Amino acid sequence: MNDRALVLDGICKTYNAGKPGEVQVLRDAGLSIDRGEVVALVAPSGAGKSTLLHIAGLLDTPDRGTVEVDGIDMTRLGDAARTAARRGQIGFVYQFHHLLPEFTALENVVLPQLANAVSSRTAETRARELLERVGVEARASHRPAALSGGEQQRVAFCRALANGPSLLLADEPTGNLDPATSDQVFAALMALVRDTGLSALIATHNVELARRMDRRVLLKDGQITPV
Repeated sequence: MNDRALVLDGICKTYNAGKPGEVQVLRDAGLSIDRGEVVALVAPSGAGKSTLLHIAGLLDTPDRGTVEVDGIDMTRLGDAARTAARRGQIGFVYQFHHLLPEFTALENVVLPQLANAVSSRTAETRARELLERVGVEARASHRPAALSGGEQQRVAFCRALANGPSLLLADEPTGNLDPATSDQVFAALMALVRDTGLSALIATHNVELARRMDRRVLLKDGQITPV
């Protein structure tokens, strides 16, 4: 098995290429993340971190360069194979939880598994285990509107890990929370990542949180450099 969970090589991305006002967001950007490694992505506002995460998560395609997940060059795959990889190998967490409001916390974690052809009984068992790990199992039957911001984000973490991905991508996962809740929720995320042996790329403006990760990298002027 390849010892790298994610390799980005020579990634370039330009919006409105060849037109007035074109913007080169990424310029030969490169990054590799080892299995089990948690990397903080630090970037000034507007530097392109969301674009980078979308490319790493196969939600967008680079103009040039390669994206390898678990040793497989995803840029060579067709749409169906890329969709399967997104569903099974990559977990996403955003600044806003994006939970489905009409479903309970438990159902929000079950649904991604059903979409991945997991039986309902197995999906519910795993969902309850994940919710218990982050301390919100008592809120399993509540809909998102009845949960606090921190609880909602913990459920979002569980949803991201529901299908057992090898790579977690998180875009400011605590950016919408107050400092005290942010610290608690981040601790829950890190415990979950460590317990499951995940690799993770976590974008954050919070310097203190970034220092608690294995390594920090800076995205600036379209390129990635060590901090």
